[in-house]
Amino acid sequence: MRSLKILPAALALSAMPLGATAQQLEGTNQVVDRIVAQERAEVQLLRQYAPLVETYIQYLLPDKEKEAVPNGDRYFLGRAELARGLELEPLEREAGLKRKLLGGLRDFFSTQFVPGGFLQMIYVDLYGFDRQHYNIEYLRREFLGEVRCLVFDVEPLPKSGKGRFVGRIWVEDQDYHIVRFNGAYGGYSLTSNYFNFDSWRTSVGKNLWQPAFEYVEQGNVHDPKMTRMAFKPFRAQTRLWGYNLGHAHEEQELSKVLIEAPTAINDLADTGNDYTPIQAEHYWNRQAELNVMDYLERKGLLAPQGEVDKVLETVVNNLEVSNGLDIQPEVRCRILMTSTLESFSMGHTVVLSRGLIDVLPDEASLAAILAHELGHLLLGHHVNTQFGFFDTLHFDEKATFRHFDFARSPEEEQAANRKGIELLGNSPYKEHYDTAQLFLQALKNRAKEIPNLISPDLGNRVPTDWTLASAAPSAESEAKPTARVIAALPLGGRIKVDPWNDQLRMLKSKPVGTVAETEKMPFQITPFLFYLTRDNSPVEGKGSVAAKLPGNTKP
Repeated sequence: MRSLKILPAALALSAMPLGATAQQLEGTNQVVDRIVAQERAEVQLLRQYAPLVETYIQYLLPDKEKEAVPNGDRYFLGRAELARGLELEPLEREAGLKRKLLGGLRDFFSTQFVPGGFLQMIYVDLYGFDRQHYNIEYLRREFLGEVRCLVFDVEPLPKSGKGRFVGRIWVEDQDYHIVRFNGAYGGYSLTSNYFNFDSWRTSVGKNLWQPAFEYVEQGNVHDPKMTRMAFKPFRAQTRLWGYNLGHAHEEQELSKVLIEAPTAINDLADTGNDYTPIQAEHYWNRQAELNVMDYLERKGLLAPQGEVDKVLETVVNNLEVSNGLDIQPEVRCRILMTSTLESFSMGHTVVLSRGLIDVLPDEASLAAILAHELGHLLLGHHVNTQFGFFDTLHFDEKATFRHFDFARSPEEEQAANRKGIELLGNSPYKEHYDTAQLFLQALKNRAKEIPNLISPDLGNRVPTDWTLASAAPSAESEAKPTARVIAALPLGGRIKVDPWNDQLRMLKSKPVGTVAETEKMPFQITPFLFYLTRDNSPVEGKGSVAAKLPGNTKP
């Protein structure tokens, strides 16, 4: 019976006119020409941008309980000058003890990594993606989130040169932008300088897709060849953002309409209009604080104010109300864009890194970090008021981390720990202190394997030696991990980044249900998987690129 079902279909295919096959091939070729033209235009468009680029690498080691665990890491942050090709300008670190692990461009790119290698992965082929160098074969249609894509397999033609891309591309089916490509340059080889990668672009405006994320994975921890070749299997992620630095804020300010009062404001002499020295001191501290935050935002290191800030400020408000506090001016929360796990406060602004928020398992853990920083604020720990002079912010961008240092002394840290525990003990989060304690313990246990991830750029390390026992309802209760408890999340578990305007949003994902022990990957790198959507809003300042070719034939 099975052969009878196949036979009519085979007969029908054999009876298909030869012209239909030729017509289908011609249509595919037209689509490929549009893809090639669009990618060529994309490469030219990117030359006008200088985004920030962050690459974080974790070496892997086999583990009895889990598939693999981190065993060392590398970190790099800098700005890509795309007008000059694959050039990277690193943000320099101090040579002191706090940051000596981070290194610079030379330390980061050892014999295993070549300069610009990770940046190159934003392009399918920087030197010519076309039918003269590649065989591009249509495979199928597939949705990536809400975006319908055409999927093609790509292979370099013989004698087309070294370092050509081999893999698969996903092309959105309206304007033929490549939105994802997965493969390697020059093919798979442990001894080559090319690694397997998965590169994603996101829609940031009508007919504009920008490189945003890359995931790299090379080597298998269970492969005995790795040991014999002294090759360290690793995973890496690269993030790009800050394509439109400063412009969004400027446009928002200039578009405001301010109306003067119809009558003059009366001078209420009885109430007094002059400022006391204490008020002037408060103002000067506030000016220094705002100058720093404005500088960091304009450089793309601090996210613009948005919905994630409000989540943090809600937790701060809960801590204030439950402790009977009325802090003026209001405490504001901001997000550092980097993956390094750190927090700091300056004046009445509390800053947490995106990476730290990503790995926190719940609101109680977030409250513990915020309570610590709120402790610094309540104890009146110092603010560098030199930043009140605007000229102190005129320096080379690459010296940012050497110029700013918001780290506290050990004595101030201990005092903030005690104050934070006091705040938590009076808050609604005291019933869930155990998850916060488990997070701090998990970070302490993993610290030696991820030294670069926990080395801060601007503030202090997360206080892993902090015990929250005194904040618990009962001093005899003890935090113990259970099969259902996740002590810490993998990187990227909470926040979604818009690479164009640096806006952050909380991920809205469905619960994954029961998680196996091997799927608990605290502080680890995982593959990217994005729910792509189209942004069709025409936003001033965003470029537009479209390949204009005749015909609209699709496979």
